Amino acid sequence: MRPADHGGRERYLDAALSVLVNRGVPGLTVRGVAEAAGASTLSVYARFGGRAGLLDALYERTFDSLRELLEGLPPSSQDGVADLLHLALEYRHFARESPTRYALMFERPVPGFDPDPALRSAVLRTTFTLFIARVQRVCLPGADARSVAYQLWTAIHGLVSAELLMASRRPLPDWFIPPTEEAHEQMYRDGVTAMITGLGLRNR
Repeated sequence: MRPADHGGRERYLDAALSVLVNRGVPGLTVRGVAEAAGASTLSVYARFGGRAGLLDALYERTFDSLRELLEGLPPSSQDGVADLLHLALEYRHFARESPTRYALMFERPVPGFDPDPALRSAVLRTTFTLFIARVQRVCLPGADARSVAYQLWTAIHGLVSAELLMASRRPLPDWFIPPTEEAHEQMYRDGVTAMITGLGLRNR
């Protein structure tokens, strides 16, 4: 791929991500992306082959964003548990920053869209290798860091997904978490910390 072509592709993906964040899934059409990019629908088809190819590329871009976030975290400190909690908090912020983007990554908001299996495997493996590396530093000797990381991620993901779901609907007056950012973050911190403790993760 020539540099000019790559730049053009990135322009369309930036437009697609903007459409996803600002208009939601209904606006995520070839026409909608072409309009956001200031181009024709034919140019979108020429680069991505259609909506399925565009969605695959956008799916990859969303995981690139998460990978870049993980790569941009401060270097590991002597307190590996604190580093892991910080990662979990940044993951929550990533999800809250754009629930629609997060849904494209981990749910099925686009009817009929199923990412290419090879692509899905590649982006998940690349992204979670960074997460596993943080977990491995605080695992018990002989523990399977991949399994432990998966268990911790499912807890993190569950807490985040439940929070996003509740935030997308009208607040319940008798819900056991007060409808404030502080209360939700504290509940999240407590849940992640409990899971870290339960998995036996500790500084060596």
